[in-house]
Amino acid sequence: MDDFIFSLSSWPRAIVHIDGDAFFTSCEEVIHPELRGKPIITGGERGIVACASYPAKERGITRGVSLRQAKIICPDLIILPSDYETYSLFSRRMFNIMRRFTPDVEEYSIDEAFADITGLRRVLRSSYAGIAEQMKRAIERELGLGVSVGVSLTKVLAKVGSKHQKPRGLTVIAGRSIARYLENLPVGKIWGIGPATTSYLTKMGIRTALDFARMPEGTIRKRLTKPGFEIWKELRGKSVYPVISQEKSVYASISKMKTFAPPTSDRDYLFAHLLRNLESACIKARRYGLAPKKIISLLRTQRFRDVSLEATLIRPSALPLELSGLLRELFDALHQKNELYRATGVVLLELTLDTNIQYSLFESPMKAEKTRELYEAMDTLSARYGKHALHLGASHPLEQLGKGKRGAPTVREATRLYGETGRRHLGLPILHVK
Repeated sequence: MDDFIFSLSSWPRAIVHIDGDAFFTSCEEVIHPELRGKPIITGGERGIVACASYPAKERGITRGVSLRQAKIICPDLIILPSDYETYSLFSRRMFNIMRRFTPDVEEYSIDEAFADITGLRRVLRSSYAGIAEQMKRAIERELGLGVSVGVSLTKVLAKVGSKHQKPRGLTVIAGRSIARYLENLPVGKIWGIGPATTSYLTKMGIRTALDFARMPEGTIRKRLTKPGFEIWKELRGKSVYPVISQEKSVYASISKMKTFAPPTSDRDYLFAHLLRNLESACIKARRYGLAPKKIISLLRTQRFRDVSLEATLIRPSALPLELSGLLRELFDALHQKNELYRATGVVLLELTLDTNIQYSLFESPMKAEKTRELYEAMDTLSARYGKHALHLGASHPLEQLGKGKRGAPTVREATRLYGETGRRHLGLPILHVK
């Protein structure tokens, strides 16, 4: 029966998904070879586990666990600060290795990417499975990082494959074998199916990915939204989502969060973090010529409870100088004097192209234009001297009191090569050699 449900074409498309195995800790093991095989985690600066090595996972350590709880579970756990600068360098090299085989590579996150290798069997003189194997071996040989790989007809199925055998697995899901890989996969583990949809499907008696894929098209169209219908088609071997090799430039929202230690109730210090969140989010928005219509301000308490407020702007703007007053009002409404906070965040919503924006009757167009020109100059200077080389005065307490990083600095942060500054580093990881 399943042969009539799923794609029987041998390979109408061939999509590869490569997923780094415990990527952050794997990068640390390359930099610090003496740590290989030991239970290590990153996230020391956040107070929670950001990534755990496989030996740590075997001891019961999971992502998001507090450092205190992690040490109780595994007393000999090695805790490291996250070195995102170095992880990004490894990530860039991994993606460049994939581009040797095909130009169609989509960087999905820092540790995973999709590649479209359709039609390259003759050119590369190998099967699709063989091409994926060559990618995998090149990454592991040149970078020393373990990766898991899935190959299938669609992006959703390729991601199912990469999760099937971890770590260092290679799973090929051809059209005729789709049902075998979906029959024991919980529906909530499908890429793109969230908790709410999982609960809804469970109430309908749908518990596995195969149950979901077998649902009639009419039922899917009636009961689910467009994303659910698209995932259903991808599970059946019909490619809907293309591999997008261009840099992402369209965003529904932009968010920036910062966790710091120790938790604090200091108003000026908390607002400095919140304003720095805003500056970082606006820098990204301006990079893509976008401006938000709404803004959310968020505070996270020591007990991991989030409180937030949303406000609508009088006109779209990605200039922190124009938004700082509104941000202060939101912060004043959120902040409780006797509460300790461990993180701040800003979310920019309803992003629109920052062109031909109409000014309000209650503001000066000349002042707005001067502010825009100011930020154009600031962006030019930041490109040369580093992000936040220039910043609003209310965020300056971070330069005076520190950014609340927990634990020792990373090797890369503690090392400054010739010509580097505190804000500008060369694109080189620092290897640890005893």
